[in-house]
Amino acid sequence: MDQNAEKTKVLILGGTGEMGQWFTRFFKDRGYGVTVWGKGGKTEIARKLEVPFASDLEEVVPESDIVIVSVPINVTEETIAEFAPKMKAGSLLMDFTSIKVKPVEAMRKFAPSDVEILGTHPMFGPTIRTIRGQTVILVPVKGRSEKWFPVIRELFEESGAHVEIITAAEHDRLVSVVQGLTHFAYISLGTTIDRLDFDVRKSRKFVSPVYDIMLDFVGRILGQNPYLYALIQMENPGVLEVHDAFITECKELSELVRAHDEESFVKKMKAAARQYGDTAHALRKSDKLINSRIIEYETILNSIGKVCGFSHFYSGKIHVGTLEKVGPDEIVLTKLVSKGTSPHIRNKFVKLKLENLRLLSESELWEWRKENLEHSTRDISVLIPHGADPAVVLNAVNTNKQLTACEISDIYRESERAECEELNQAEAEKEELEKLAVTYRITIFGDCDVDSVEAEVTALLCGLGCRIREKNLKR
Repeated sequence: MDQNAEKTKVLILGGTGEMGQWFTRFFKDRGYGVTVWGKGGKTEIARKLEVPFASDLEEVVPESDIVIVSVPINVTEETIAEFAPKMKAGSLLMDFTSIKVKPVEAMRKFAPSDVEILGTHPMFGPTIRTIRGQTVILVPVKGRSEKWFPVIRELFEESGAHVEIITAAEHDRLVSVVQGLTHFAYISLGTTIDRLDFDVRKSRKFVSPVYDIMLDFVGRILGQNPYLYALIQMENPGVLEVHDAFITECKELSELVRAHDEESFVKKMKAAARQYGDTAHALRKSDKLINSRIIEYETILNSIGKVCGFSHFYSGKIHVGTLEKVGPDEIVLTKLVSKGTSPHIRNKFVKLKLENLRLLSESELWEWRKENLEHSTRDISVLIPHGADPAVVLNAVNTNKQLTACEISDIYRESERAECEELNQAEAEKEELEKLAVTYRITIFGDCDVDSVEAEVTALLCGLGCRIREKNLKR
């Protein structure tokens, strides 16, 4: 039987959008057979993801085990109405929209009774690299989620996600504040800065860490799809009540400031703190966030002159090279020459924006260098001391961080007599023993000095009591 035929077939309607692409990779990496469709017909995205594009939904929908609706909120219900009736018995219909009452009702109404439904809301965006540690809200429907709900829940939880189970009404009330208020406040801050014609870039030179982080969150929201954020505000009926409360509070606080009513201002702030709850916990968490930024920046500063690696958050591209300069918001690297590098860009200087980068860990940098650099190989042949274990010696050599690998390429026994020619015959016979001759093959990172590393390894072997054989091979 064809292996692909055994896979659970997933169709993502809106799979060429950013969130659709994210979940295409998610399901594909876990062994599902994924097909995508998008209204724009962007088959090139499907090719890039290495999955089929559903050119004929009339054929693909009835064959799918899971159909996921990941389209804009304002067309979710009509998409469900069009395709849900065509699904096969025993399959699952899910939606990924940020409201739940209307989509769940549409799925309940248009999906056949033998098709299960599950409201789903991933509480993260497509720029997040992994689902680990992220929250996914599931809205099962009684009598319509028995088979697939535990499967999907287990899938997310085994991948490291935190799963919350609530009703559709509870969800929409929750996100009217979690998303509706938060996004509205950040967008208001951004539009206020625009109204004031304020120089944000210049202000960053004089900022406190809290202001700097706040600016980053404002910029994060402003830099994403404005149509998505408009729909989040406009399609959830509960958001308007939240807006009214927010605007009323803004007006009242402003009036207190204008009246220089310090006591009333303080009273309001204290009341809000009591409602907020554990402000000390919030202080500790925010301190942790601030300190992590400071520590990362200090780590980068202390790496000037060293080989470092950086991953670009959005392109996924890895940049590795000698760190030449670190500024407040950018770095300069002399890129390492990797496999296939053209001669005209050797030793190329590149400038990169710090906010787009993640510093690679030592192990990640090691793996990149191993996979992407042209390495050199040398053979070092030695006589092992009596009673010594070649494998233990190998482990000692492997501690050298300038090696991508070290292995025993040859091992045999040779007589000690040949090494004792200066002794008289009687002594030679007395001393005649068999010794292990071992050839250690070392592979040296392409950005290291080969002769220097070979000398280091040779010195280590000698220090362990090994004797270098005259016929030491070089590759």
